[in-house]
Amino acid sequence: MVDFQSRDTRRHDDDEEDESQSSQSNDEETPTDEAGHDDSSHDHDHGHDDHDHHSHDVESLGAAVVTVSSSRSLSDDPSGDAIVAGLEDAGHKVVSRDLIGDDYDGVQGSVNALVGRDDVDVVVTTGGTGVTPDDVTIEAVGQLFDKELPGFGELFRLLSHEEIGTKVVGTRATAGVVDGVVVFCLPGSENAARLGVERIIVEEAGHLAGLAGREE
Repeated sequence: MVDFQSRDTRRHDDDEEDESQSSQSNDEETPTDEAGHDDSSHDHDHGHDDHDHHSHDVESLGAAVVTVSSSRSLSDDPSGDAIVAGLEDAGHKVVSRDLIGDDYDGVQGSVNALVGRDDVDVVVTTGGTGVTPDDVTIEAVGQLFDKELPGFGELFRLLSHEEIGTKVVGTRATAGVVDGVVVFCLPGSENAARLGVERIIVEEAGHLAGLAGREE
């Protein structure tokens, strides 16, 4: 006589033992999965990368300031004065200050000569960024760029919109890198020059110069 009940009971006992072993195995694996070692390592790497990303920042820059205007002089140049003050207040040294007329070759030649100097890390121009026929700064300097920095103009116009509204469409402020030197081109108004240097350039010039600087 076959004992069906005993056979079923043994099968049930075996199933419970299998489930118990499976549960124990899962419990042993859970601490490893929940330990968070990978996440911790990931966070650490992010901090390390951020440190490396800023390790080449230049704290004190040699700056050249160029005013593009046919109607001003260095003794009557509030925009240039605002740029110089903003740079010096941030701990940078203005090593050159020039005023040149609204002339394509003159603007391009001046900037090209400045980026070739060993003591110049950044060039800031003011004037000639509008839409009148004699506004040639963007055309002249843009031809020199090895790399353009479109975010500068975008941010400048965003900040300017707070002050002058939709008139920002008339400014073509821009920036780029020429032979390892960062060049910023600002409008000719005093307010625009001050905004650009105080709210953007002094914040980012050291970082950009460190990244783009000439190789030793």
